Amino acid sequence: MQDHRVLVTGGAGFIGSNLANHLAQQNDVIAVDDQYLGTPENLTDDVEFVDASVVDDNLPTDVDVVFHLAALSSYKMHEENPAKGARVNVEGFVNTIEQARKDGCDTVVYASTSSIYGDRTKPSPESMDVDARTGYEASKLAREKYAEYFHNFHDMSLAGMRFFSVYQGFGGAEAHKGEFANTVAQFTDKIANGERPELFGDGTQTRDFTHVDDVVRACELAADHELQGIYNVGTEESYSFNTMVEMINAELGTDVEPKYIENPLEVYVHDTMADYSKLHEATGWEPTISFEEGVKRVCESYQ
Repeated sequence: MQDHRVLVTGGAGFIGSNLANHLAQQNDVIAVDDQYLGTPENLTDDVEFVDASVVDDNLPTDVDVVFHLAALSSYKMHEENPAKGARVNVEGFVNTIEQARKDGCDTVVYASTSSIYGDRTKPSPESMDVDARTGYEASKLAREKYAEYFHNFHDMSLAGMRFFSVYQGFGGAEAHKGEFANTVAQFTDKIANGERPELFGDGTQTRDFTHVDDVVRACELAADHELQGIYNVGTEESYSFNTMVEMINAELGTDVEPKYIENPLEVYVHDTMADYSKLHEATGWEPTISFEEGVKRVCESYQ
C-alpha cells in the first residue's frame, strides 16, 4: 500500500502502532487512540497522533482505508465493565465505520478474535460454528455482524481479522500493556530478571503464537485486496507454555523454573490453532516468522 490516507484506530496500542509505523513509510497515516492501553511513544514522527475515543464525534475519517483495532482487547478487561466493553467494542466500531462511510471511505480492516473458537488442537477454519461465552467474544461477533450490515446495505468492503496469539515482546510495543501483554513477552521479561513465570494448571495449554510483523502484513494485504468477510491470522502451529518457557530459557542461557498455579479464570481457552488457508488463497499471505525466530527476537533486548 502506498500514497493512501489511512486511519488506524487503537493506533498507539501494540498491534496498532506497529501497523501505523509500517504504513507511514509510504502513506499518510493518522493514529487515533484514547491512551487507555496505548501510548504515543510507540509511534514514529511520521504518524499523526490524535487523542480521541472511537465513540467520539468528528473522528478523522476522511481517509481511503480504516484499520479499526481499537477495543477493550481481553476477556478480563471486558468483564470488569461489560457496559463499557460493549460501548467501546461495538458502539465504537459502528460509530467509526459510519463516520468513515459518510466521508466516502469504503475499505475497512478490523480486529475480531480467535477466542470464539474455544478449545481446538486442530486448525480452526472460519466456517466452523462459534459461540460467545464471554462479553468480549460477544462484542467481537457483534462487530462481524455489523460488518455484514455495512457490506450488504452500503456496499463497503470489511475484512474481519481473527487474530491468534499476537506477540512482539517488551523490547517492542508491548511493554505498556503489562499484565495484558502476550505471555511470551511476560514470561521472557520475568525469566530474564530471574523471576519464575506463573503458569495456569500444568502448563500444557497451547497457543498459536503469531508475530506482530506477520499480522501487520496480513492487515495490509487485506486492505490492498479489499477483502470482505472473516479471515484467520495465525500460523497453523501451536506450542505449549511449558515448551515456550524451555525455549526462552535456552535462548537466554537461563534455567528458571515456572511456578504452576490454579487457573483463576472462569472461562479459559486451553488450546488454539489457526487455519489460515482462506487468507492465503485470497492474498498469498503466509507466516514468515517461526516461533523459534520470534522467541529469539523477543529475547534480544535482554542480551
